[in-house]
Amino acid sequence: MPADAADVLVIGAGVVGAATAWYAARSGRSVTVVDRGSVAGGTTGAGEGNILVSDKPPGAELDLALLSSGLWRDLAVEVGGFEYDTKGGLVVASTPAGFDALVSLAASQRDAGVEAVVVPAGGLAEHEPHLTPSLTGGVLYSGDAQVQPMLAAARLLRAARAKGASVRTGVEVTGFLRSGDRVVGVRTSAGDLPAGIVVNAAGTWGGDIASLAGVDVPVLPRRGFILVTEPLPRLVRHKVYAAEYVADVASDDADLQTSPVVEGTEAGTILIGASRERVGYDRTLSVRVLRALAAQAVALFPVLAGVQVIRAYRGFRPYCPDHLPVIGPDPRAPGLFHACGHEGAGIGLAAATGRLIAQLVDGDRPDLDLTPFRPERFDPAEAA
Repeated sequence: MPADAADVLVIGAGVVGAATAWYAARSGRSVTVVDRGSVAGGTTGAGEGNILVSDKPPGAELDLALLSSGLWRDLAVEVGGFEYDTKGGLVVASTPAGFDALVSLAASQRDAGVEAVVVPAGGLAEHEPHLTPSLTGGVLYSGDAQVQPMLAAARLLRAARAKGASVRTGVEVTGFLRSGDRVVGVRTSAGDLPAGIVVNAAGTWGGDIASLAGVDVPVLPRRGFILVTEPLPRLVRHKVYAAEYVADVASDDADLQTSPVVEGTEAGTILIGASRERVGYDRTLSVRVLRALAAQAVALFPVLAGVQVIRAYRGFRPYCPDHLPVIGPDPRAPGLFHACGHEGAGIGLAAATGRLIAQLVDGDRPDLDLTPFRPERFDPAEAA
């Protein structure tokens, strides 16, 4: 390996790339991060910053989320400065059938180690005084938290720099360096960068990066919008969302789906989502979607009816067909690791993803079995 080669080169300066850089640098590895844009300039900068266990049924992703939730608590102490808020989540239902489904899901999540408390209709106001009284009940999740996502990426990268990492923005990856079949670095708009390991943490564009290496990782963009209100007194105490949100997250439907998600921030603004639709990389601002989100938020919290919306933003969630991220080494391109495809859970799952990649690079046994997340699982040859 050339003397100037980094041990680990991370493609992507979003929160997943930043967490990977931090854990690799903390373990003593030399690290370079490259991004064609700015720090948190892609999906990370268009997210709400949620660290959730509430929206995940038992299985591989919930295991990853539980690991990551604990790591974020540690990072709040080790790195800090990113508005870590252990606000908790409240999932609510508007029909008896919806409430029964929430109670059933909570029971299965508790068996997996999640703290979930069923709240009957009469108890909802104790947790959220401004909720509509027409709801049939909900489930309270104390483990849900939030960070300011752009700050989280920036602080993680700053901490990685303090360990010797290099961060190069405005540098686009155009190809890969090879030694035989092995990936040994990247070609970029600023020249070749050799590396022992290359990590694809390009988020929604992870599939495009993979294709440069000649491998298929089917990450697709799933557009979502968020409304931001004027700063207000504390009206919403938790992340509050309707039971339909869980179904929307798990859906394969490419058409527009909206379900109310409402939460406050430390700055006093209220964030309102959530929408999902597969429209490629179309960034057109859809007034129809914004109206639907606003109406659903007011139905959930009538007190918001007279509140001013000061801005709206949109981004692309990195969607994979089986709704699981892609984490680990790619046997089709030795030397290339993937850390992408987290859909709307990338902020929450970033800490665990970064730690797991660093453990693999160091040759350590990872904290979780990564078989469900292996990059080659979509390969037709493997299925055959």
